[in-house]
Amino acid sequence: MLSPDKLTPRIDPSRDTGNEADFIDFDKLIAIARRQWRIVAACAFAFAILGVVYVLTSVPVYTADTSVLIDRSDNQVINQLAAFGQLDDDEGTVLSQVELLKSDTIAYAVVDKLKLVDDPVFNAPKNSLFSVATLKSLMNFRSWFADDAAVAPDPQAKRRAAAETVAGNIDVERVGKSYVLDVSYTSQSPDLAREIAAAIADVYMVDKLNSKYEATRRAGEWLQERIEELRQQALDTDLAVQKFRSEHGLVESGSGTLLSEQQLSELNSQLITAQAATAQAEAKYARIKSIIQAKQTDAIVTDVLDSSISNDLRKKYLEASKLEAEIEARLGPDHVQAVRLRAEMAEYERLMFDELNRIAESYQSELQVAQSREKSLRDSVDQATGVAATAGETQVQLRELERTRDTYKNLYQNFLTRYQEAIQQQSFPITAARIITIAETPTKPSAPKRSLVVAFAMFLGCAFGSGIGAFREFRDRFFRTGDDVKDMLDVESLGVMPLIENNVEDPTLVDPGNPRSIARGGKTTTYVEEHPLSAFAETLRSAKIAIDISAADQRCKVIGVVSSLPGEGKSTTAINFAKLLAMQGARCLLIDGDMRNPGATRAIGRHAEAGLLEAIVDNRPLKDLILLDPKTKLAFLPTVARYRVPHSSELLASRGMDQLLEMARQSFDYIIVDLPPLAPVVDARAINPKLDAVVFVIEWGKTSRKVVQSTLLSEPDLYTKCVGAILTKVDPSQMKLYRTFGSSEYYYKRYSRYYTE
Repeated sequence: MLSPDKLTPRIDPSRDTGNEADFIDFDKLIAIARRQWRIVAACAFAFAILGVVYVLTSVPVYTADTSVLIDRSDNQVINQLAAFGQLDDDEGTVLSQVELLKSDTIAYAVVDKLKLVDDPVFNAPKNSLFSVATLKSLMNFRSWFADDAAVAPDPQAKRRAAAETVAGNIDVERVGKSYVLDVSYTSQSPDLAREIAAAIADVYMVDKLNSKYEATRRAGEWLQERIEELRQQALDTDLAVQKFRSEHGLVESGSGTLLSEQQLSELNSQLITAQAATAQAEAKYARIKSIIQAKQTDAIVTDVLDSSISNDLRKKYLEASKLEAEIEARLGPDHVQAVRLRAEMAEYERLMFDELNRIAESYQSELQVAQSREKSLRDSVDQATGVAATAGETQVQLRELERTRDTYKNLYQNFLTRYQEAIQQQSFPITAARIITIAETPTKPSAPKRSLVVAFAMFLGCAFGSGIGAFREFRDRFFRTGDDVKDMLDVESLGVMPLIENNVEDPTLVDPGNPRSIARGGKTTTYVEEHPLSAFAETLRSAKIAIDISAADQRCKVIGVVSSLPGEGKSTTAINFAKLLAMQGARCLLIDGDMRNPGATRAIGRHAEAGLLEAIVDNRPLKDLILLDPKTKLAFLPTVARYRVPHSSELLASRGMDQLLEMARQSFDYIIVDLPPLAPVVDARAINPKLDAVVFVIEWGKTSRKVVQSTLLSEPDLYTKCVGAILTKVDPSQMKLYRTFGSSEYYYKRYSRYYTE
């Protein structure tokens, strides 16, 4: 297919040339796994071997366990003394005990209790090839060059090393959400593991007991000193409060508040009630005035409903209105009876509004009374507010003194209570933990877990191999399938051509009886003749159909075969394509247009003495230069380059080339031009105006997508004539690994029977 706009390339330059996708494509992931499984399997096998070696060379170790329960009920007093009445967070307390069991204090105490510095079993060397100690010793480069006297540790260093060993082999875990701590110790000797685990629990209990006793003793001494200070401070502040009250006359009511504040509160309540009454009277008066001014005879007021006079007048008014409407409907509006009734209605209406005016006067009186009461209360509130404000300013200082007094009083009471508790706690130094599981001698080693180690090693190998495979896939920047051609180049994929080993015949073999014939060539140049029903030949037929459709209006079609780089199989494709056309009965001419590197001429016309250069430069007749294939009737115009042609592009764009093609169009149906590659030279651009269609050749798995894109973007005119691309030198055994579900390659087995010879 050709782009409608011949000046606009169909390639998106921003399209990534890698393997990124906008979503997870499981079909591609499965295809990647099929391609890279050997790498993953090899890495998994190698790591499994390392795991087996580790298991065979490692020294078995034993783990002894003991359990300690932290009893929170006996520790409340110490917690209160330390946090002023606030209990410690349970989670933080348990985690703190875990860190205590792992601390150097416990480790040094265990070393001293069991005399581990001189214990030969404890100090026995760890003979494991992959142990941490072995690796550390190998990484200690100083010990390589130092003598024994220099590296021999002193007693303190031995004690520190033993403590580090003990701390490094201790493991403490909390059992669920409980207060139980599981303490374990790992050693090469099962008896030593039991002894150290039991010693850790005993040392921990003693440390808890000593720490509690010391904390209680120090707290009691401090509290005793602090209580004396607080007693005097509480007394002084209480006297200051009483003295301030008497000096400023701050008298309290029975409820504990000042009399001025209580009076102000009552006046405010009365003022709010008066304001509500005033608003209600004002609303009633405004309502009745609006009714009188608007002459609304149908308006409703509560006092009007309660008035018998108003109700009688309204009833008579309604009866007259009803009778007047009936007479007017029967006898007309000018009837004397209708006129009389309307006069009565007007009189009734006047009397009703007179009654409303009397009610309005009573509403006005109520409003004036409510306003007078509100004004009186407001004046009283203003006067009381001034008195309260003066007392309030003085009371601020009083409240500050009272807060200070209460603070010292509460502190004195709390500290006195805690002092008594501390004395009692010191008298009964019971530890807040106990051992609930005694350490026993382990009967079987806890490590290494052989099956788990080997399985984990294999898992690491799979992960490592997957990383390598992913990196290889990420670095794969080549064309692998026809879908890659469509996605990256936006051109049709015409098919694939398998790799053919050219090791059958001598490419210079020519029929001695006919020197004007095409050389037999190697297997690559005769493959379409020997395998006309192969996928190789079917790809070339697909190219023919695409050309026939795109250039249907041309009697003779000039087709260029081009690639991005040299060595991609361009000449082989051009030769076999030309032979296929000739085998189908078409008159076909193959021109070797690569004047700098005439690959087609070396393959089937090395014996030629003249060719394209002579036809263009010397204007020699075409029939004197053409070589013929006696089997397929293919005509071939070689390029005999006896010297380097620096101006090959000018020759391809010259008038002589136009005359040559014009002459060839009169005798042939197809003219196949084997063009130079796009990247190194500009010859293809020069001859592009003379071409009707272009077939692009890409080497499978070798030519970078970015190279192909950049070369095609630089040749937009040639790109618009491209009918499709062919992937050459395809390895069928590797090609099947890139097939994904839904692609044409995926169903290759279902239609491969069509390619059997």
